[in-house]
Amino acid sequence: MALPLAGLRVLDLSNVLAGPFCGYQLGLLGAEVIKVEVPGNGDLARRLGADPEQARRKMGASFVAVNAGKQSVTVNLKHPEGRAILLKLVAQADALIENYRPGVMDRLDLGYDVLREVNPRLVYCAISGFGKDGPLSGRPAYDQIIQGISGVMSVTGDDESAPLRVGYPISDTVGGITAALAVTACLLGAQRTGEGCMVDVSMLESTLATMGWVVSNYLNAGVTPRPMGNQNFTAAPSGTFRTGDGLINIAANEDKQFAALCRVIGHPELVTDARFAERQSRKEHRHALNDVLEAALAERSAAEWEPLLIDAGVPAGLVLDVPGVLAHEQVTGRGFVTSFPEAGQHVTRAGFRLSGEDPCPQTPAPALSAHTDGWLAKLGYRPDQIEALRAEGAI
Repeated sequence: MALPLAGLRVLDLSNVLAGPFCGYQLGLLGAEVIKVEVPGNGDLARRLGADPEQARRKMGASFVAVNAGKQSVTVNLKHPEGRAILLKLVAQADALIENYRPGVMDRLDLGYDVLREVNPRLVYCAISGFGKDGPLSGRPAYDQIIQGISGVMSVTGDDESAPLRVGYPISDTVGGITAALAVTACLLGAQRTGEGCMVDVSMLESTLATMGWVVSNYLNAGVTPRPMGNQNFTAAPSGTFRTGDGLINIAANEDKQFAALCRVIGHPELVTDARFAERQSRKEHRHALNDVLEAALAERSAAEWEPLLIDAGVPAGLVLDVPGVLAHEQVTGRGFVTSFPEAGQHVTRAGFRLSGEDPCPQTPAPALSAHTDGWLAKLGYRPDQIEALRAEGAI
């Protein structure tokens, strides 16, 4: 079975993370993704990542993470001939992604109103920090800034450490996922109606949209969310606990789960303790309950407690680091990481599997401009014309 977006073509004009992550998701679903990059330097992410040598070669780990499976074409959008090349590509595309500041594409005379005249079926996705209008619309989009403004940092950490940044670029990532969802839906609409549309993705609003419970507590209950560290504000005992060796997450959110937890740790009397007998009272006496639990959990290691709790029906799990989870048989057994030994690249597939073909990249992240000549030839340019365009700085 072909992947859902097989046969569709996406132009990815974006840089760094939010836009490229959107394009990566569409590619995993089967779309042909052509990454349109600036000649010479390409995507800034090519020079980002933990390995300086990879970054020097413009194949930084940050770039590899979200660009496997794509093709790289360099086009100077400020050059008249470069602009003409993009218009020819647009005429044959189904979708276009960009994450410039609002107004940049219009100033290049390549905004949505221009491109839809070239291709009325085009789904045009613009990803920015705040959307194309509003008082902050002209500001650049940086994950760090969005995390702060969105309120994410205010509810991350505890009373001593908050506000605290989430440990990975969550707003960039969520913005990319949001864009991919919207583009996919609009591609379906374009197939039905023959008309494309403009998708205006705000990283701020995308982030807020994922904060449903904490936002709803404020909007509908008048409760201002506060940071609770590794504790779950919806229930107790639910959070991260110290053991005799290592940390363990326990989510005994229901009465029966709490009762089972008490039996496993050897303190069944906690169930009838007035402070802990009901769900709300357990939340009110969270700290006292946590102290009792950690004293009991100190008798064994986290690795020993986990199977005992699971077998008793208590949701529990170890706290792993990134190397630990990538080596876990649950992840390795489902083939979550795809490797390209010849390119020295290892990338992750989509967070889902399909009953037919698996959504994983088929080729490594491309070298800068690796597919420029091939695509220009498909567009009708002769070899001598391609060399002339390169000499003029158009590609």
